[in-house]
Amino acid sequence: MKKGTKTAIIIIAAAAVITGGFFAARHFLAGGGKSGGDDVAYVDTVANFMGISGSGGMINRFAGVVESQETWSVNQNQEYTVEEIFVTVGQEVKEGDPLFKYDIEKFQSDLTQAEIDLERLNNEMTSMVTIREQLEKDMKKASSSEKANYTIQIQEQELNIKQKQIDIDTKQLDIGKLHDNIEHATVTSGLTGVVKSINKDGSANMGYGGSEEDNAFITIMQVGDFRVKGTINEQNMYDIYSGEPVIVYSRADKTKTWRGTIDRIDTENTVQQQNYYYGGDSGNQSSKYPFYVQLDDSTGLMLGQHVYMEPDLGQGEEEKKGLGLAEYLIDRTDPDHPFVWKEEDGKLVKQELQLGEYDEELMQYEVLSGLTAEDRIAFPAENLREGMATADMAEMNAMGGEEMPEDGMMPEEEYMPDEEMMPEEGVMTEEMMPEEGVMTEEMMPEEGGVG
Repeated sequence: MKKGTKTAIIIIAAAAVITGGFFAARHFLAGGGKSGGDDVAYVDTVANFMGISGSGGMINRFAGVVESQETWSVNQNQEYTVEEIFVTVGQEVKEGDPLFKYDIEKFQSDLTQAEIDLERLNNEMTSMVTIREQLEKDMKKASSSEKANYTIQIQEQELNIKQKQIDIDTKQLDIGKLHDNIEHATVTSGLTGVVKSINKDGSANMGYGGSEEDNAFITIMQVGDFRVKGTINEQNMYDIYSGEPVIVYSRADKTKTWRGTIDRIDTENTVQQQNYYYGGDSGNQSSKYPFYVQLDDSTGLMLGQHVYMEPDLGQGEEEKKGLGLAEYLIDRTDPDHPFVWKEEDGKLVKQELQLGEYDEELMQYEVLSGLTAEDRIAFPAENLREGMATADMAEMNAMGGEEMPEDGMMPEEEYMPDEEMMPEEGVMTEEMMPEEGVMTEEMMPEEGGVG
């Protein structure tokens, strides 16, 4: 399944040069590459070049946790006391199972008082009606000059009766609610699932992906349909996009993977707790946002399981097909004998390859034999020769600063280009990226060969 485009591949290649030491790489590719007067070929693993490394590659990784697709929450009525809680965090429950019970003594006391109040209101209403009727009788016997005064009194009494009726209706509703509370003093689950959190005294007892944002008294997560929740910060939020395919890896067993798609990036709700970003700086105080991955199949995952994710660029398909290798890394001067410059025992050698199909969209050849992802190779260049000494690509970093960190991500201050070098939002300009993302002759020799 093809995941990238030509532009994406060129960007990955450019990123590899940047993280490997931009200035040293430019010097080497231009035909220099000398250190202390000796020719040196800088090499790195195929995995790093192609962005399929587990730790040092160019693919961003994000930590996440498996959670339910649907949750159900119930809030406590703060006017009443919870007498007993029947469940614990992590416990499986079915729809209709009891969760907790209110102290009904308070309900019964309130109900008794409400019924007394209602009786009093009804009595007051009866008195008001009697008074109005008497005023109406008296007005019939009164003189013409007194009738106006009786009319005003009767109208005032009718207003009092209407207000009293509203009070009676309100009290009847209160009594109905109290009867309902007593009848349903035991609150039951509205969902079959697992207890995610219990918030006692305003302090949530979190578990299975619970967060400080979950303020409901009890929250239930649905069992069966899982998704993965990750977190991204302001610095790397543009590294992913909604609809992007991803690979989910088990932290306990890296051979177990699941595939999915980024369903939503929630930029409306910031997350202030732990940073899920793999290899991220725990001291980073920038805003963080949750994103969610819809899984193609969640078989084998457990609720609350911690995983990590990375964009799916085809790196998980080596078992299905040969190793994919960018065409610009292959010397095809002799089309019948394509090769790469490979490191063996600290020296450079020509390694002939058996190539399979060519992917025009990814600009990659399928390598059937002659190379593995762990082999270390060099960018093709005119000055390369067999027997040349090799040096790790990380040495390029020594020319301009510290080495790359193990997670493959550039430190924000040391390695971020100046504003003149990096356009707004990290998008490559026309000067940095040739039209349609195709490599120029200076970047890649004709037909991929190096003379």
